[in-house]
Amino acid sequence: MLEKFLNIFRIPDLRKRVLFTLGILAVYRLGAFIPTPGVNTHQLELLFNAQSGSALGLMDLFGGGNLRRMTIFALGIMPYITASIIFQLLTVVYEPLARIQKEGELGRRKITQWTRYMTVVLGALQSIGIAAILTKQGLVLHPGIGFSLMTVLTLTTGTAFIMWLGEQITDRGIGNGMSLLIFAGIIAGLPRGVADLVGKVQTSAWGSLTIFAVLLLAVGMIAVVAFIVFVERSERRIPIQSARRIVGRRMMGGSSSHLPLKVNSGGVMPVIFASSILSAPLLFGQMEWVQSNRFFQPIIQALQPGYPWYETLYVLGIIFFAYFYVSIVMKPDDIADNFRKSGSFIPGIRPGKRTSDFINDILTRITLVGAIYLIIISLVPTFLISGIRFDKLFLVGRFFESLPTWATHGLGVNFYFGGTSLLIVVGVAMDTVNQIESQLIMRHYDGFSPRSGRIRGRKNW
Repeated sequence: MLEKFLNIFRIPDLRKRVLFTLGILAVYRLGAFIPTPGVNTHQLELLFNAQSGSALGLMDLFGGGNLRRMTIFALGIMPYITASIIFQLLTVVYEPLARIQKEGELGRRKITQWTRYMTVVLGALQSIGIAAILTKQGLVLHPGIGFSLMTVLTLTTGTAFIMWLGEQITDRGIGNGMSLLIFAGIIAGLPRGVADLVGKVQTSAWGSLTIFAVLLLAVGMIAVVAFIVFVERSERRIPIQSARRIVGRRMMGGSSSHLPLKVNSGGVMPVIFASSILSAPLLFGQMEWVQSNRFFQPIIQALQPGYPWYETLYVLGIIFFAYFYVSIVMKPDDIADNFRKSGSFIPGIRPGKRTSDFINDILTRITLVGAIYLIIISLVPTFLISGIRFDKLFLVGRFFESLPTWATHGLGVNFYFGGTSLLIVVGVAMDTVNQIESQLIMRHYDGFSPRSGRIRGRKNW
């Protein structure tokens, strides 16, 4: 294994890519310690400690702790993710934009450029909201128009710089830049989560069974990681037969292969998209006039993580974005057309429309399985960490008041041990390892896996 790891640094191009990626991540983490001028960071830290399991904790998770410390990277990549969602939705419902996307590389560059502009606009709007909230909460050392302008300029510039860092990793490094930035932020927060667990053991926060509860939590985390790896490697293989044809005096073709369809083609993106959309009401709900409004206040309260309506919308969002992402990545009509052009076919299925419908039906089924997997990974740890407050349901809440406290309010474990963070960490790590392995195999080196040098799917659905 050590020999295979050293092969990475023996290839000049791959070594440069890996070192470049590590350098960009170091710059990103360096910015996490540069505070925004004029903010009382100590009081802000106390506020986040009091709301660690709320939507504030969720946004701080994706920001790698930057929002908690109100650094220059406090907004993280959430504005970029939101802008990407907006334009991906528009390419489906807005025909002129869909035609631009089909123009090839030039069209994709146009959409990417517009996404950057939208990111800056969203970053500026969120910065204005954050400046207003900090002023209202009394977390500003010297409030005024000067502080507001400085905050908007600092946070918007930080968001644009993070977007540039992510694009540089994608173009010149290894892996998906935006996902790696989220990965780096979560990994940086894990020591704080471990320290929190150690503190619970030392103070016996859960009584005499604290040690056993921590051991059970560790075993559960290992089981969740194993389950994530198992499903992420699973795929549905469709057999493909190529037709025989005569080329000159030789008979060509007639070979058989397969079309691999991953169970979770969207990876962690459906979870990130759903979380990004549902975190949007946070800034709106922190405004003073919203908190005092009799109409908006119960709605904002119901959209807090751990509440039934939030979890319901979270589940629906994951399902929607799982199918939406697959519809962008996998196009059955194009696959069937490529089969027809190459003289390949699926045994027992007619070429053309029947082949497209057959692939579409399989994608529909396995995508549902992948969405259910994402829901389980995201909700089960949430149920144990912060609980699901069924007792807050309108009209029928009293029916659930007899539930134990751990079911409605959780065990209070640190947010970094949630299923969302584990899913992102494991998913991004596997994707990065796959890319490094493909680079090694392309240069005739063995990959990381012991037998064939490739990470393959081990389960057929």
